[in-house]
Amino acid sequence: MSSIYELRLHKLRSYLEKKQIDIALITNPTNIYYFTGFHSNPHERFMALIVDMGSARESMIVPGLDLEAAQQHSFVRDLIPCSDSENPYDLLKDKVGRTRIGTLGLEKKVISLYQVEQLQTLFPEVHNTDIEPFIRQERLVKSEEDLVSIRRAVDIAEKVLESTVQKVKVGMMEQELAAELEYKMRMFGGDKPAFESIILTGKRSCLPHGKPGAYSIQENDFLLFDFGVYAGGFCSDITRTFLIGEGTKEQETIYETVLSANLAAIQAVKVGTPYGVIDQTGRSVIAAKGYGAYFNNRIGHGLGLDVHEDPSINSENEMLIEPGHVFTIEPGIYLPSLGGVRIEDDVYVQPNGQVEVLTHYPKQLRRL
Repeated sequence: MSSIYELRLHKLRSYLEKKQIDIALITNPTNIYYFTGFHSNPHERFMALIVDMGSARESMIVPGLDLEAAQQHSFVRDLIPCSDSENPYDLLKDKVGRTRIGTLGLEKKVISLYQVEQLQTLFPEVHNTDIEPFIRQERLVKSEEDLVSIRRAVDIAEKVLESTVQKVKVGMMEQELAAELEYKMRMFGGDKPAFESIILTGKRSCLPHGKPGAYSIQENDFLLFDFGVYAGGFCSDITRTFLIGEGTKEQETIYETVLSANLAAIQAVKVGTPYGVIDQTGRSVIAAKGYGAYFNNRIGHGLGLDVHEDPSINSENEMLIEPGHVFTIEPGIYLPSLGGVRIEDDVYVQPNGQVEVLTHYPKQLRRL
């Protein structure tokens, strides 16, 4: 039985052969994990998966201090450790064993100008081409094994949210709640936050990417939680907004409008429909209530090994929804004078085309 990594590498080699690419050099740690099962953050050190069409097997340069972990987890067995005093480009040169290379496949959004210059010194006549679009396309379709990890990351996030919400009191600061939330992530089995957690109160809740600070929760405030858990290599991403105390009629109207947009956008998810339709559907609900100018970001994004992946769910995206895709739907209304509401779910299109909302945390307006 072939492993999932063997299948992925086979597809990559078929692509390289079709495009007449001699060597692929994959340096994004997440993509290395996708093809090998080994995940590491090399920081400033060089790490690369080498897929050389002139040889039958893949190899990987890893920082020396990661060798043991790579031996334990990597499907690729030909591992070349690089100590802090060695030049990784010398090791790459020795491994490839030739300087005449026609085409080198790189992830152009990831590789630095410094790295490109080093590679051009090694392979003077080489032509560089971008293999990242192919890898992104491959990563779009999630396997059943992937879904086990994604569901677990969602489940942990929802337990963490409920446990943290129980602690909310008027006078608490955003950063206190953020500390509680991230402590709970570890306690419930998450590896780390999927991204920097966003907990915002009052008018600050209108900042789509605000940071929790020394701001205390007041009566009649919105309280927004947007966070995710990284567990077993995959991410979850959930947003829920609460009301402290009774609040105003307008706050309730804004909340109900965002909820209607969230539900309508989920209803619009159908295999074969362009992604732009999801954004257009949710946006039209918000615009119809007169809040169109206050929903100024896309309605969602792909989710998987990274918290933001393809597709970008904006109104112009003509990519078609397909089975196996996982993405967020997160409409919002952000009023600088009052605060913001966002409601975010994680959605999976099953192999049979059924649409499954992976997040189950209640969405009706909850007053704390």
